[in-house]
Amino acid sequence: MTLVQPSPELQINIRRELNEDINTRESDLEHIKEWLRKQPHLPDEWDESRIMTFLRGCKFSLEKCKRKLDMYFTMRTACPELFSNRDITNPELKMIVDIGHMPPLPGLTPNGRRVVVLRSKRVDVDNYNVADIMKVVLMIGDVRLEAEEVGVAGDVYILDATVATATHFSKINPNLIRKFLIIIQEAYPVKLKEVHVVNVSPLVDKIITWIKPFLKEKIRERIHVHSSFASLHQFIPKEILPEEYEGTAGKLQTFHDQWMEKLKEYTPWFKQQENIKADESRRPGKPKDHEDLFGLDGSFRQLTID
Repeated sequence: MTLVQPSPELQINIRRELNEDINTRESDLEHIKEWLRKQPHLPDEWDESRIMTFLRGCKFSLEKCKRKLDMYFTMRTACPELFSNRDITNPELKMIVDIGHMPPLPGLTPNGRRVVVLRSKRVDVDNYNVADIMKVVLMIGDVRLEAEEVGVAGDVYILDATVATATHFSKINPNLIRKFLIIIQEAYPVKLKEVHVVNVSPLVDKIITWIKPFLKEKIRERIHVHSSFASLHQFIPKEILPEEYEGTAGKLQTFHDQWMEKLKEYTPWFKQQENIKADESRRPGKPKDHEDLFGLDGSFRQLTID
């Protein structure tokens, strides 16, 4: 699995968009590393490449980067159902691998964005756990923290609803969705630029309507529902897309398999990371509890989305 990195010319544009100054980025990195060492509840050391990805995702705002990193390690403690036992060969995760596709695609859009596809392959998925799907998505996100070597100009998601059924919808737990959205938006350096929904049906329209209140207006405006692949191609060039979307980049299954192999390679890293998380007993001031992080059950804490 290889992610195409931006060309030197595209890197210039991306650095401008991410507010990255090659003359000060190393001092910014050192500042964050020193800050981590001074936080009694956070790990003293972490991978420089991943910290740099956080800086890029925060447009080199040091204070925002600190908040994101704090939330990232805090969520590892607060959501063990999403951040523990992250071994892609475990039976419950292997089931997720077998029933769907979820790969970031190798190529970049002309403006330097990474495209990620989420697509179920089977209708008969009564035994799967939605939390396990989220876990694998976050595992891929953790690998990308290192694999996006020089940064990208944001993410574009393709949500393929080909086999979406009422059974799929019935498995959506609002509280779990709330947790996942907060983690994605507040604990990862993700800049979500576009969401494209393809192969829609009346049921899918209802699901989208149900989910939209969970999102801030800026994100709702970035959701595009397509009735044809020709419509999708107006946003994403064919050479980026797999054959399943009338593209020319290759087969979606091939990209998915490559990513699952990459997750296998990272198994020792995931095991090591289970102990690298926030220790709320050592947090200065009041430890963060469930309500601080997610709001009261039945309500949806306002997300901070850039």
